[in-house]
Amino acid sequence: MAGPLTNPAVAWLLAKSDGAPAALRERAESYVEAVDGGDGIPETLAASGLEALRRTINSGGDRSAALDLLAADALVTLALLAQAESDPEGLAAFARHLRDEGVVRP
Repeated sequence: MAGPLTNPAVAWLLAKSDGAPAALRERAESYVEAVDGGDGIPETLAASGLEALRRTINSGGDRSAALDLLAADALVTLALLAQAESDPEGLAAFARHLRDEGVVRP
């Protein structure tokens, strides 16, 4: 694990999710740690959220996928927040990119 000291996206996630349920924070963190963070915090969080959504879709629909679905939602939402903080003018284009290019296919 890279951890928050070497992965800026993990550090950002942990700072912004303070107060969230520990299980959700840990699941979201595990997705962020599994993604190559070379593209910047918004992109890393978005890629992590899409991976969580892929796992949810491929889970078979049992209750154990609920935490992955919550993590996907949180990560995509936080990706948009990170983009808004770093480049507010680029938020609309980033959101369109997530919608158009980030389509998840099982």
